[in-house]
Amino acid sequence: MEKILIVDDSLLQATQLKAIIEDEYDVTIAQTAEDGLRKVSNEDFSLVLLDVVMPEMDGFTLLKKLQEEIITQSVPVILITSLSDVENEQRGLILGAVDYITKPYIPLIVKARVNTHVKLYRYRRQIEEQSMTDQLTEVANRRRYDRYSLTKWHEAARLHVPFSVCMFDIDHFKVYNDTFGHPAGDKVIAAVAKTISSHLKRSTDFVARYGGEEFVAISMGESSEKMFEHLQKIRQAIEDLHIPHNPKVSQWVTVSIGGVTVIPETGSAYDVHLKIADTMLYDAKKGGRNQVVWADEQFKQRFER
Repeated sequence: MEKILIVDDSLLQATQLKAIIEDEYDVTIAQTAEDGLRKVSNEDFSLVLLDVVMPEMDGFTLLKKLQEEIITQSVPVILITSLSDVENEQRGLILGAVDYITKPYIPLIVKARVNTHVKLYRYRRQIEEQSMTDQLTEVANRRRYDRYSLTKWHEAARLHVPFSVCMFDIDHFKVYNDTFGHPAGDKVIAAVAKTISSHLKRSTDFVARYGGEEFVAISMGESSEKMFEHLQKIRQAIEDLHIPHNPKVSQWVTVSIGGVTVIPETGSAYDVHLKIADTMLYDAKKGGRNQVVWADEQFKQRFER
């Protein structure tokens, strides 16, 4: 069932609204704007029904905050209020609300508008998912990575947990393409992507095609030592595919991997650590390829020998 969040300081009003739609949706209630902001930031809702008049932080302020955050700005919001004047309706729509419902509730109208906006959101998500997936490898593309990585970086800083960024590069890939042709090269890229993603499939892992024969992955919660060991297994798994390479450079297709684990500080820059991961990748290639070079929380390097 699609999830809907009701944000209303009146439990009576929220319960009445929930009763209208709960036969079709999984409905959660938040009685403060702060709790609503926390819930919509940490859970996957398809729609927010937001009361305008609330103490401390009103609905307009919460709507503005939702629109400012990357992780919540795409979630549609219907404003609900007993204020039926045009001025408040215009203000809500200008701030980004998709619709407006007034109290007292008319169940047929509530259901119709909720159903419409949930369907639109679902359709938009499908289109976005297609536009953010690399067609060759079926992992995330660079566009999706750019958005997701910053969101998770800020989340790791808020939770104060280890955050790892990994860079992968297929060794001597130009030589492979020149030897076997680009269609064969595409199959290698797809096979490597499948192997990486099959080993990084926890909810806190994310893999994307960074460009060409390069991939990037991020992971939350694991220590540098465990990530280093895990990436060693991925490197070995790719070599164990036994995809023949040009024998002048290598017997099998292999990858070089570089990365870093850090506990982000609030306000720290993600791009700085991405560059560190890229430097580790460069060191892995410079050191002979088909190896992992990792930097831990104190930026001490670990080399696979």
